[in-house]
Amino acid sequence: MFRITARTVLELGSELISSDIIAFYELIKNGFDAGTKAGVDVRFDIALPRRAYLKLVEKIGAGGSAEENKEAAAAALLHTASDEALEGFREAIAAATSRRSLLDNLAEAQKRFNRIIVSDTGSGMSRDDLERNFLVIGTASRKREVEAALKRGDAQTPYLGEKGIGRLSAMRLGERLRVETARADETHLNLLEIDWRAFGDVDAMLDQIPVAPTAGPAKPSETWSGTSIVISDLTENWTQARVTELTEDDFARLTDPFADASTRPRIAIYWNGDRVAVPIMPTALLEAAHAKVSGTYEIIDNAPVLKIVAEALDLGFDHPQEKQMITLTVDDLQGAIIGKEGHIEDSALTTVGPFSFEAHWYNRRRLSGIDAIGEQRAVREVQERWSGILLFRDRYRVYPYGEEEDDWLELDRRALRRSGYTLNKTQFIGRVNISRIENPLLVDQTNREGLRVTPEQHVLLQVIRYSIQDLLAAFLKDVEKQYKQQKIDLSDAQEQVTRLEDRAKTAIRKLKRLTPPEGDEAIEDLQQTLLEFSEFAANARQRIAEVEQESRQMIEMAGVGLMVEVVAHELARASENALKALASLKGKDVPERLRAHFATLQAEMKSVSKRVRILDPLSVSGRQRTEIFTLDELIADTVEAHEAQFGRHKINIVLDRPSRPVRIRAVKGMIVQILENLISNSVYWLDMRADREPSFKPEIKISILGGPPTITFEDNGRGIAPENRDQVFKLFFSLKDTRRRRGLGLFIAREAAQHNNGTLSLDENPSPETGRLHRFILELPLGAEQ
Repeated sequence: MFRITARTVLELGSELISSDIIAFYELIKNGFDAGTKAGVDVRFDIALPRRAYLKLVEKIGAGGSAEENKEAAAAALLHTASDEALEGFREAIAAATSRRSLLDNLAEAQKRFNRIIVSDTGSGMSRDDLERNFLVIGTASRKREVEAALKRGDAQTPYLGEKGIGRLSAMRLGERLRVETARADETHLNLLEIDWRAFGDVDAMLDQIPVAPTAGPAKPSETWSGTSIVISDLTENWTQARVTELTEDDFARLTDPFADASTRPRIAIYWNGDRVAVPIMPTALLEAAHAKVSGTYEIIDNAPVLKIVAEALDLGFDHPQEKQMITLTVDDLQGAIIGKEGHIEDSALTTVGPFSFEAHWYNRRRLSGIDAIGEQRAVREVQERWSGILLFRDRYRVYPYGEEEDDWLELDRRALRRSGYTLNKTQFIGRVNISRIENPLLVDQTNREGLRVTPEQHVLLQVIRYSIQDLLAAFLKDVEKQYKQQKIDLSDAQEQVTRLEDRAKTAIRKLKRLTPPEGDEAIEDLQQTLLEFSEFAANARQRIAEVEQESRQMIEMAGVGLMVEVVAHELARASENALKALASLKGKDVPERLRAHFATLQAEMKSVSKRVRILDPLSVSGRQRTEIFTLDELIADTVEAHEAQFGRHKINIVLDRPSRPVRIRAVKGMIVQILENLISNSVYWLDMRADREPSFKPEIKISILGGPPTITFEDNGRGIAPENRDQVFKLFFSLKDTRRRRGLGLFIAREAAQHNNGTLSLDENPSPETGRLHRFILELPLGAEQ
């Protein structure tokens, strides 16, 4: 059988409890798990901080008389510490007879009388509890009860912790531990003392370290129950400033700060007897957000449903408060969260369980004073203090999500690559709520540094990222597109303003030469008007520059189009050269096995060549030119160019051509682009359904009609939810997985249709089979037909 060395306990403690706040968190959770009604108190009783002690040691070591050093030691004590701590230090100082003994006495006092006490008034522990549970690392008692609650379907878990390693948290904070505890039906305290240094003996086995509970003095009162964890021989330098900082940054967010303050679990922090205020997040700060997104992920009839609400409240330009509500069902979530080549099973969309989230976004440059908080600077400081999107399980924090150095939603990484709104983590205040009962497969790593990497964890992360990075970002850009740019004409705007200003100045100079002295007052009024106009012109120039900066995204899209032209040219040349090389092999002494491969390759290259030729009208040089062409022939050529692709994906094509050719005048490249985007989307969603339904036979049906020229394009894939009928055409809205998510195809396709005075819409009649929308309709004006 295995034997465990004593130092293994030290290794476990250092590995599993990775920071001071995690240590406090575990000790505090234990108090609430014990059923405390009055909350948990954390008391720092520090008579001589570690840094002051080390300076004192240095001073004493440098020389001086015993009395001088003893006076210096007494003067270094913090008189706000408890009487017990101060008395202990003073006795140690008074008993010293030399510099050596003073150093020794101070070292011992430092270990004994500087303490951190975490106390609760919960159920307490008997000596048997200490023996059977507290001293059993990894005890299964709580885990059994949690699992039983899960099986029963209880509304709430009985315990926050269940791994049985929380008692190692005390080791992180100090080398000595004293447990003082009792149950309500007991008369005396039960004591347990541990010196963690004893576990450092490299030769000692765990069972050789004597640790056992003992009987203690009488309880404070007859009915009292609870536990005090007394930690001494502290390993860190604790000062009032550090405790205050820890309280403001960590203790304040240990439990859900969005919850009503009266319902939050009480955690009281004390520095040398004085209460340290735990900040409460002001509701006025949330009300001052410039935008927000919230959502609920529910499991309804054993299927997931994600409901997202995005709100644009004040984006810095005139616009009404806009709200967008989006509902995604299992078909949409399989595409957006799992994807075509997803490495996790669809079942994780259900087994993740229900959760909720909210994120409030701030443009920090535009934050102004708030009556309930203060001036602009104070508001910015408060917003920064509470910034981050935190994760809470049953109202208690899951670390490290939301920490300053943690970018669990990859907001900063994405912001560096995004134009427009930079949705980085410091601009958000938010939370995600999960529970142990509802989300049993979202469990902490043993070292408390985040959730274990599981399919369910992947779903949680991807849903939150998608809601913020994609849907909120797209929504804000859509609001901007609607209201910020609609009344601004950028054509020669800067030159126009400058030209008008110069004309006015020239006119005034001429007037001054022509006007008699009695007309000077009128000229001065005119000059003042010009000054006001010049100020307006300067503001206009600045606004024009801003709008041009915001329009860079469209310029970049044009750059992508140019790149497509270059690549298309190279691909055409390469494909033609390959075809020639393959053709030259005909009739030569080539093994049969290679001939079959060459035949396949030749077919593929012919398809590529056709595809490139079809794409040629998309080039920047030819894209805006209208011409007369036969619509049904163009569609047939486009479909033929995809022949190899359709073959690979086993997609059946039904092309319903009219009895007579439909000739139209339009921009040929734009019609091709519309078709290409529709085909690309169909192939993706048909694959999604085929992967999940082995007997499914994918099909695309294209029909062409005249009078007016109309194309209907439909497939039998996943379809689109009726409530998202208009959303799919919006810029950057996409339900594809992260690798393919662009949200440009249908937006550009509709723009192309409108450029040709036509419309591209999604038929509002759902399929009887799926209840979703499958048919796109491209209708050109009657006058386009030739």
